Amino acid sequence: MSLRQLLALLASVLLAVTAVQAQTSVRVRGTITAIDGNVVSVKSRDGRDLKITLADNMAVSVAKAIKFEDIKPGDSLGVTSMPGADGMPVAIEVHYRPPDVPEGQGPWDLQPGATMTNASVAAVVAGTGNRELTLQFKGTTQKVAVPEGAALVRTVPGSRSDLTPGEYLFTVAHGTGDQSLSAARIQVSKDGVRPPL
Repeated sequence: MSLRQLLALLASVLLAVTAVQAQTSVRVRGTITAIDGNVVSVKSRDGRDLKITLADNMAVSVAKAIKFEDIKPGDSLGVTSMPGADGMPVAIEVHYRPPDVPEGQGPWDLQPGATMTNASVAAVVAGTGNRELTLQFKGTTQKVAVPEGAALVRTVPGSRSDLTPGEYLFTVAHGTGDQSLSAARIQVSKDGVRPPL
């Protein structure tokens, strides 16, 4: 291989790596404004007009409300919380966690300062004016208060026909900019119940 060929090969590899690195994951929350074939137009919660190309094998799930009493020890949950006045985290939303989402805890962008905890339920307390979950993840436990106003949701399988203008969606899209996004999985509202993520 000549030096010129080697340099051309290195340049093409560098361009390919740069293109892959330029792709980012972005959480999209917003209202569906239009559907055109495999493209969903969304008005994001921060006012941007986005277009998301749907994968051919895209999975759609719809949000379904649950009751706190439905939650049992051993259930796998995702809990978005904010710091409470007494130091105990306070849940904003609780949802059943898909099997492919690993346990863990980290910052979450639902609200400034929010934390997402993906865990198993170790214990449930349901008393008058006092609801709390003990979550177990990665060898540790944490108690979380669950006030009456917290969104409690399970997602169930849906279909592309659930993606209609006016419905609210949540997805983790991939792309290089607002107009070059794609998604393989979408959660969408149904019967007035929104994906709480």
